[in-house]
Formats: sequence, C-alpha cells, structure tokens
Amino acid sequence: MAVLKQAVGPLVGGPDRLAFDVLNGRMTVAPAAGNISDLAILEAVATTGMSAVPWQATGANGTGSDGHRRQQLLFTAASGASLLLGVTIHMATAGSIGDALRLLVSHAAQPMPWPEIAAYVGAVLLGGRFVAVKAWYALRNLRPDINLLMVVAVLGAMLIGEWFEGATVAFLFALSLALESWSVGRARRAVAALLDLAPPTVRLLRPDGSEIDVPVAEARPGDRFIVPGGERIALDGRVLSGSSAVNQAPITGESLPVEKQEGLEVYAGSINGDGTLTVEVTKAADDTTLARIIRMIEDAHARRAPSEQWVERFARIYTPAVMMLALLVFLVPPLLFGGLWEDWFYRALVLLVIACPCALVISTPVSIVASLAASARAGVLVKGGAFIELPARLKAIAMDKTGTITRGEPEVVDVVPLGTHTEAELLARAAALEARSTHPLARAIVRRAESRNVSPASAADVQLLKGKGLTGTFGGEPFWLGSHRYVAERGQDTPDIARQAEALEADGKTVIVVGNARHVCGLIAVADTVRPEAAGMVKALHAAGVKHVVMLTGDNRATAEAIARQVGIDEVHAELLPEDKLRNVEQLVGRYGTVAMVGDGVNDAPALARASLGIAMGAIGSDAAIETADVALMTDDISKLAWLVWHARRTLAVIRQNILFSLGVKAAFLLLTFAGVASLWGAIAADVGASLLVVFNALRLLRPAAPR
Repeated sequence: MAVLKQAVGPLVGGPDRLAFDVLNGRMTVAPAAGNISDLAILEAVATTGMSAVPWQATGANGTGSDGHRRQQLLFTAASGASLLLGVTIHMATAGSIGDALRLLVSHAAQPMPWPEIAAYVGAVLLGGRFVAVKAWYALRNLRPDINLLMVVAVLGAMLIGEWFEGATVAFLFALSLALESWSVGRARRAVAALLDLAPPTVRLLRPDGSEIDVPVAEARPGDRFIVPGGERIALDGRVLSGSSAVNQAPITGESLPVEKQEGLEVYAGSINGDGTLTVEVTKAADDTTLARIIRMIEDAHARRAPSEQWVERFARIYTPAVMMLALLVFLVPPLLFGGLWEDWFYRALVLLVIACPCALVISTPVSIVASLAASARAGVLVKGGAFIELPARLKAIAMDKTGTITRGEPEVVDVVPLGTHTEAELLARAAALEARSTHPLARAIVRRAESRNVSPASAADVQLLKGKGLTGTFGGEPFWLGSHRYVAERGQDTPDIARQAEALEADGKTVIVVGNARHVCGLIAVADTVRPEAAGMVKALHAAGVKHVVMLTGDNRATAEAIARQVGIDEVHAELLPEDKLRNVEQLVGRYGTVAMVGDGVNDAPALARASLGIAMGAIGSDAAIETADVALMTDDISKLAWLVWHARRTLAVIRQNILFSLGVKAAFLLLTFAGVASLWGAIAADVGASLLVVFNALRLLRPAAPR
C-alpha cells in the first residue's frame, strides 16, 4: 500500500484520497480527487511493477488475483524443491557429514560441483520470480523497499559464492509472500460463502393465491412469500400468518430457537422450524441483515488493513544508506586522501557483505514459523505472522456468549417436581410428550430422561398448541406441556409456581411446565450451560494483563447477566444484532486500543473482522467466523486464550532478541571495517554465524513451555 500511495497519491492530490480494501484487493479513489482518468491511474500503478483493472460489481474481480496466487504458490514450491535438490547433491558429493557441514558454512573452503550451483541458482530464479520485478521498479523509481533489499542480499550472497545462503533467503521470502496471499484469498472466499446462507430463490405468493419461485433479487418490499418448515428464510420480513420456532443463531447468535408468529420479524439466512410461515418482504435482497453483515466484514477489513512491517520501513532507510556508505568507502579515501584503490575496494566489499541482511531478514520469518508451529501443536491456528504478535498487546477482549463462554447446546439444569410427584415421573411425562419432536428443548428433555434411565413410550394424540406447548395422552390420561405463560392461561397458576418459575427465569433459564387437568406436576428448567473452564479462563486473562473482559450476545439480558456473574465477566452487552456487536467492538478499540473479539457464529463475523484480533471457536464455529477471524481455537478449550497471550509475548521477545543481535553484529563489523581489521572471510563467517544463531534462538519457540 505504501508503494501505491507513493505512486498514485501525487496524481489524485495526496495519499489521503486513496482507500484500500485488502480483503478484496481494491483501491478506491475518493471523489475529491477530481476527474482523473482510469488510464492515468492504471499507468501510475504500472510504474510500481503491479497491475490493476477497473473494479466491477459483478464479482469477477477475484479471478486474476486467484490466478496470481496459484502461480505464486507454484513458483514457491518449485524454489523449495530446487533448494532441496541442491542440498541433496551437496550431501551426496561431500566426503562425510563433517565435510558437508563445513561446505555449507563456507563454500569457498572447497570447490562446489556445478549441478549443485545450478540447483541453487534455480531456487533463486524461481523464488525471486515475483520479487525481482518489484525490486527493479523500486530501483528505477528510487523507492527502495524490502523487495530491493532481498534482491541485493541474494545477489550479494551469490557474488561471493554463498549459493546456498542466497537460495535459502530467496525461498523463505517467497514463502512468506505466498502465505500472506493465501490468507487473504481464504478470507475473500469465506465472505463469498456467506451468500450461501440465504437461498437464491424465494417462493412468492401471488394475489390470486398461486405460488411462484423467483430469484431473491426480483422480490420487492411489500411482496409476500412462503417459508415451508425446515427451509431457510430467503429475505428479511414480517410474519403475516403462521407460527414456528425459528433458529436465528446464524444472524443474532441466540442460543435457542425463537417462536415466531404474526407481526414478528424474521431474518434472511435463519432456519424455519416445523411450521409454515407467510412473510411480507420488508427489505430488498441487497439490504437484508445478512447482506449488511457481508458489507460490514469487507468494510472492517478495509479499515484494519495491515500497516507496513517494521523491516520494510527499516529497509527504506537501511538499503540506500548502506549502498551509499559502501560507495563512499570505495571512492572517498583514494580520491581525497590518496588511499589505495584495491585496499578500499576490498573494504567496501566487506561492508556490503556484512551489510547483507540475511540474519536480519531470516530471523523474523523463522521465529514466526516456529511460533505458528508451536501454536498449531497447542490447538491454536494463527493465520500468519501478522497476528502472532498482537495478543501480546491486548488490553481488552470481547467475547460472544453462545458457543464461546457456553457450550451452545441447551441442557436440562433443574427438575422441580411438585406435590407428591418424583423427578422420574415428571421426566417420563415430559419425554413422552416430546418424544417425536426435533425442537432443541425437546431433545434436551429426552436426553435428560435417558440419562436417568427413564424410557417411556411416546404419548398418543400429541397435538401442537402453536406458540404455547403440547397436549397428549400418557398412561391413559391427558397431559399438557408448555410455558409458564400457558399455565396462567389455563388458570392453574399459583403463587408458589409463579415464584419458582420467575426465580428460574431470572437466572437465564427457560421454564417448561408439565401438568394435567387436575394440577401442575412440576417444572423443568433448560439452559445453555457454561463451559467448566470459563471462570478460570477469565481469571487467567486478567493475570496475563488483559484489563477488561466483555460479553457481547444476542441473548436476553437476564440470561447474559446471570452467566456473566457466574464467570466473572467485567462488562455485559445483551440483545445485540451484528451491527450492535460491531459498534461495541469499535467503542472498545477507541477506549483500549488493541482489542480481541472471540466468537463462533456468522453474526460475530463483522465484529471479528473489525477487532484488532479476531479469534474464532474453530471446532464448533461457523465457516464464516473461522475464515474471517485471524486466530481459530481448534478445540473447545477457551483456556487457550490466556496461553495465546503468553505465547505471543514469548514470540515477541525472541523476535526482538534476534533483531537486536543481528543489528549488533552489523554494527560491530562496521566499526571493524573502518578500522581496517575486518576481513571478507570474517564478514562472511559473522553473517553466516549470526544467521545460524538467530535460527537456533527462534527454534526455541518449538519447545513446549508453560506460562510463568
């Protein structure tokens, strides 16, 4: 982005008139830039060694970038294979393992066979395929960058016969670029996959009562459509007739299906239950809640486009400074002080060799790769080096409730028999009525009955009371099952029943009442249970230096606050839609700076994208959440959050050690060069030795270690 700002910025009136969407590979020119032709902008981009095409809203923009990414992966793999071939030839032709190791440290110590040299040159050419062009344009435009730095380093290594080192650096740099490109491509495909949540067609209801399937884009606000049981809802709308339990978890994150009846809203992408709904369209296809989620993900990624890496910024100063210094060392003493040209040329060569940033450039990628490998072993998938350091700077973490702090599946948590009834009797009657239902609450009751070895036959004549409950015959006697509100409608509520039901509901539990015409048999409370490690996770995060832990959920406030008290959450925001979660995350970023968001659903994806660090519950989370996030916990163990913070700090410490050591070696030999003490072979040995030491230091991250 910095290169494009330098090249295109002057043309449009300043770099502040350019906006970048990293996720979609899109550069936008602000209207304030004036009437600038597309051709002028394309020519300006071409001066950087990159290419561009005008943006199209048809979705065909990703084709070119996908092809470039495939080429990049192919050339990187070929570079690695060529490097491996050279090492294999080297080991085969060396007299012993000791000779092979000595040859890798100093190629000038003994001759190298030409097939090995050819293999290393092949690795350099293949690995530098996409780097060399950018380096040439950077040199031609006098804008030195990391690409030019890498080319100079590789050419310098090859010039002095360090073929293996040059090939290794070329391959590692190509690999880092390929991984970065792959990560962006995966995120782009994840956003496109969100569109599959809503069906492409909708069954419209005509004025004459007939039905017709049409593309969702043709439906307009005011049209009516039918949603059969078990199907996804195609558009946002308001229920005109019918009732059903609708699973809104993909949109709102609510842990339990929501009963929908006349006058209530439904969302595109949510899943209808058993009933059939007639719905009036309230929003066009491009304005549904799901469509806004997709746009918010794209906008959030654009706002948090990665800044230039430190090495890249350093290279803009380091590369030209070293090259200029080497030139001055070569020219000034002979011209002004009568020094020997051969002597000062040698010193300039030593300076260029020791300035070769191999140790500096290798140190960070190797540390990152080792850290990523260690994270993967621990069940934490970090999607690239850009996100491995961020947890070390976290000040606040926002967390979804359902599927993150809780298990995401309702369970029976309380059984309250009344009168002379027992728990087994109450479960038997409830399970008999719910035996054939697929509703999550029904499944929870049946599972609880089975766990208590209660296996009654299904009730007879079971009838659904829309929005209220069930009735049926069990053991020759009619029974009913429903909500506390249904008990009141039947006129069977008592102060004692009301007190117990209200107490359970205040703790965030859903109350199911079982009874018959004579009396109420008892109450069953169902809730989404808290993960056993949740409370310990919050304490560990606080101990790791995270100041504030926040819960963001689409569930009702009573449930959210009850769980927050149980776990030790610092702040709670409930009854949120995706845009509300996004707004809360933005406020946290403004308040604390570096903020993580942890979630598992599509409704969490915009907030995951907007946060400084998005963390998805990978084992159970939706594909959209996993692909949008920067980190995925591949198990259900949320205690890994505190481990991730500690691991990031350890990684950051190793990277700093490597950078300081690499620059320290350069500085020491720079002084020795000016003093005339350093030799070319000493410079080579120091550079190779520094490279090995920083690699060994980085590999310490692979060793398992516990937080201190």
